Amino acid sequence: MAHTGSATTTRIVELELLRLRTPSGGRGAPVLVRLSDEEGVSGWGEIPEADPRQWESLESQFAPALFDHAWSRPTEAADAWADLPWDPAVAGALDTACWDLWSRRRHTPLAHALGGDRTALTAGVTLPQQKTVESVVREVNRQVGAGFRRIRLEVSPGWDLDVVHAVQASFPFLVLQIDGGGRYTESPEHLEALRALDGLGLLAIEDPFGPDDLEAHARLSTELRTPVALYRSLTCLEDLDTVIRAEAGSAVDIDLSRLGGLTPARRAVDRAVDAGWQVWCGSSATTGVGRAATVALASLSGAPLPVEMPPAGRRGRDVVTPPVRAHEGVVPVPLTESGLGHGIDRHVLEGRTSKSLVLGPLHT
Repeated sequence: MAHTGSATTTRIVELELLRLRTPSGGRGAPVLVRLSDEEGVSGWGEIPEADPRQWESLESQFAPALFDHAWSRPTEAADAWADLPWDPAVAGALDTACWDLWSRRRHTPLAHALGGDRTALTAGVTLPQQKTVESVVREVNRQVGAGFRRIRLEVSPGWDLDVVHAVQASFPFLVLQIDGGGRYTESPEHLEALRALDGLGLLAIEDPFGPDDLEAHARLSTELRTPVALYRSLTCLEDLDTVIRAEAGSAVDIDLSRLGGLTPARRAVDRAVDAGWQVWCGSSATTGVGRAATVALASLSGAPLPVEMPPAGRRGRDVVTPPVRAHEGVVPVPLTESGLGHGIDRHVLEGRTSKSLVLGPLHT
């Protein structure tokens, strides 16, 4: 029987790394992290796009530090790597795995362990730029037909107004937001386009300027009625404090892999809400492990905007069961199982793994 007391000390005795094959050849391969304690309870986390340097740092630095550190609550786990070079994706995978393990030991759904109280979430999807406006409308139609209620369009100077007008003409009641990807400047032409977009009833205009240009975001935010949202400016919890003080927007896209895990992401939701900012939970996750953690985070009452999910039509089996996906535009929050609420499909995982490594205290 697993201990359920909140003061029970946890010590990690095994860490497994699994690098997965990528079907579409991204910049890096996803790496799954499995942590196990002395009672054999395991928790999982994900690095969406890991490079060889991150694998090496996990093996040589983060794993030994974690084996030497005992913690009672997952919020204390980060003390193990506090003195190591900051890597939010690596820290995020380990922090998430600690939360998953801790909530499994307590027989508690991860959403409830985080303080979430929502049972179902509205789903949103992001569509990258297409070759033609017509192809964008066709893809939007596909996603709307699958039940998605919010579409996030990637735009750029010269590829913005016509696209939004075309989508709204075909789907006048669809909730739309746009992601500028930092591709705009404060040139007269770009500002004119952003002002025109402001009149189209968008949910948010995300990252119009570069991530370091908070002053430009602040100036635009005071001028527009549409919320200016930030994502790429955030790589740690302190960054959120900075953008709030700079009044650089009024909405934030919180991705636990960019902030360093569930612990800082949960705090980020609270701080954004306290500042009066709107919140949604985006996700750079490439497997159901990361997406399940995002769903648990998005169950917090302070993150009511649609949670990011994979688009309809994606092929291939996921490494978790049941898959983490939207049904008719709604994502259920798993509340009948502990931890992430999804099991690991070992058969699929073995077929997708290109490299694995198991570490323990005696092997470091």
